[in-house]
Amino acid sequence: MRFTSRFDPRAGAADLWEYLREPRPYRWPILAVSIAIPLAGVAMLTQESHFRPPDAPKVNFISTFAEGRSDEEIRQSNLVNQQRKETREAEREELRARKVEAYKALGRATGLDVDEMERQAQIEAAREKAIAEARRRERYQAGSALDLSGD
Repeated sequence: MRFTSRFDPRAGAADLWEYLREPRPYRWPILAVSIAIPLAGVAMLTQESHFRPPDAPKVNFISTFAEGRSDEEIRQSNLVNQQRKETREAEREELRARKVEAYKALGRATGLDVDEMERQAQIEAAREKAIAEARRRERYQAGSALDLSGD
C-alpha cells in the first residue's frame, strides 16, 4: 500500500479551506496572532549581530621626565622615591601597630587573654610560613638557578 494513496493532500487542503470559511467569532484576530507568533520567532532567530573588536589601546609614554637626563639625575630621583616609599611603609607599620595595641586593650577590657591569642597567632603564622616554604621547595627543586632567599 502506497503512502500517497492513503493520504490525499487535495482533500486535506479542501477540508482546511472549508473550515476557514466557516463564520467564527474572533477568527481573524486569532489567525493573525497564530501567524505573528512564529513569524516573530523566525525574525528574532534570523537577526544577525556583529561584535567588533575593541579599539586598540592608545599608549602614552611617560613624558614628564626631561629629555636627556643624566644617570646621576635618574639615580637621585630614584633615591628620593625610595625614601618616600620607605616613609609610607613606616607610617603603615606604625598604624598597624597602633591598631594591634587598640585591639589588645579592648580584649583586655573585655576579659580576654590577648597574650595567649597573640601566641596562637604567631604559631599559626609560623605554620603557614613553613607550608609556603615547603611548597616553594617542592616547586623549585634544589640545584635550580632560582634564588628566593632574599639576600
